[in-house]
Amino acid sequence: MPVIKKTVLSDQIIDVLRKRVIAGGFDIGAPIRQDALAAELGVSKIPLREAFAKLEQEGLIVSHANRGYFVSPLSLEEALDVLDLRLKLEPSANAEASARLEHGDIQAARGALARLEEAMAASDPSAGEFNREFHVYLARPCHRPVTLQIIERLHVLSERYVVRHQESRGAARTSAEHRELFEAWAAGQSERAEALAAQHILGTRDDLVRELRPAGTT
Repeated sequence: MPVIKKTVLSDQIIDVLRKRVIAGGFDIGAPIRQDALAAELGVSKIPLREAFAKLEQEGLIVSHANRGYFVSPLSLEEALDVLDLRLKLEPSANAEASARLEHGDIQAARGALARLEEAMAASDPSAGEFNREFHVYLARPCHRPVTLQIIERLHVLSERYVVRHQESRGAARTSAEHRELFEAWAAGQSERAEALAAQHILGTRDDLVRELRPAGTT
């Protein structure tokens, strides 16, 4: 029983810290104050450090010897790497999933889309998490476990970029793309779903290049 409790506690801490990093709750460039954070969460430093190790594996934070943990800075290179990999995997996974849909798959994705649209309309920082949930649901019926693990991992890495992108692009335009993609996917229009997924990812990529490219470069 204690092992189960510890696991649950660790998962809860990871979830809280992941959401805070994605929402910009820690200053980039400043060390994360472990003492204050442990006191705020009411936990010891041991599960906190376990959570930090997990978030470092996810690429959200980085450790520096004798300096502590820091939020990983946003970078154009990482954004391009993540989105290019999504482009190679996600559209085809969505197409294959669309051809194998069951009723429960459509209902799950529709619910995820509703939660995403609500969060985006309210400028809720959780929109990045709901965006990941929605896109993973679109790929899940392809029944390729390794592919799905990689896609979900890529979405964890891209959440901070997605939040930034949604803020600059506007909820209406992004929601329209999500809705069009969902409708094609749910209707079993595999080729259209594949094309729309690729177009959506490419649009995000192009926007982030403009937003993150250093001033004075082309």
